[in-house]
Amino acid sequence: MAARLACGVLSAAVLASGATSVALTAPAPARAATVAVSHAAAPSAAASSASPAHLTKAARQRRLRRRAWRWAMRQHHKPYIYGGTGPAGFDCSGLVFAAYRSRGVHLPRTTYGMLASRHLVRIRKSRARRGDLAFFGSGHVELFDRGSWTYGAAHSGTRIGFHRMSRWRHPTKYFRVRR
Repeated sequence: MAARLACGVLSAAVLASGATSVALTAPAPARAATVAVSHAAAPSAAASSASPAHLTKAARQRRLRRRAWRWAMRQHHKPYIYGGTGPAGFDCSGLVFAAYRSRGVHLPRTTYGMLASRHLVRIRKSRARRGDLAFFGSGHVELFDRGSWTYGAAHSGTRIGFHRMSRWRHPTKYFRVRR
């Protein structure tokens, strides 16, 4: 159908131009492009996955968040200790501080210091992902989980774990950590 339509359009164009004959030529043969590949220079799959240099900036940030999250999850059920940075227990900012320090990011120790850190980029809640920081005012921080959940050390007498947000208890600011 497309060939007939193309012929009809071509015929109409030829007739409109007043030409008496049309000469058609055969198309030139296509030449295949060749690419020489040196197998010695090509990186192996194992080598490329080990180095983060090939990852995009977003992929490196995702990897950083996931690894900090997994580190924090291994601290589950440890007690809240005021000023604690581990390994026996943590306070809210101490857990975040230690989780990201385990990944090589040196955040300030306190919640107030973190809010002023160059390592944090403010984001909307809709962009928050597991491992991002959720600040409750300026005096408390936890790791964002997903939906209406955070993970961290709430207050004295509690253990590190998951906390559900509510109308009265919810983060007011969200931040993504960058190197």
